[in-house]
Amino acid sequence: MATKGKPMTYSLSEMKDEFIGKTGTKKRDAYEHELSMEVLSYMIKKVRQERNLTQEQLGQLVGVQKAQISKLESSANSATIGTILKVFKALKAEISFHVKIENRKLQFG
Repeated sequence: MATKGKPMTYSLSEMKDEFIGKTGTKKRDAYEHELSMEVLSYMIKKVRQERNLTQEQLGQLVGVQKAQISKLESSANSATIGTILKVFKALKAEISFHVKIENRKLQFG
């Protein structure tokens, strides 16, 4: 039933909490991990294209086959941190990781 007045609005965080699960739950952690891997895959592809490199050329720079670069660009889930670091180094792109422990933030890169 429609109500008069201002429509109800929800933040993205509230929607995630409602439909995926609260932060810290198994389902939410899996979702956040998958999203992070998708963003990473997208960034690798975007930087490769900006550098005007083919997947084969990037693979040669990294020392892997074109198929591995293709797989990495479609999903970084199976990639090791070492491979990801090699890819960004070959792309001459800086990458950094942030790890938050309690209220302290550690940085790598």
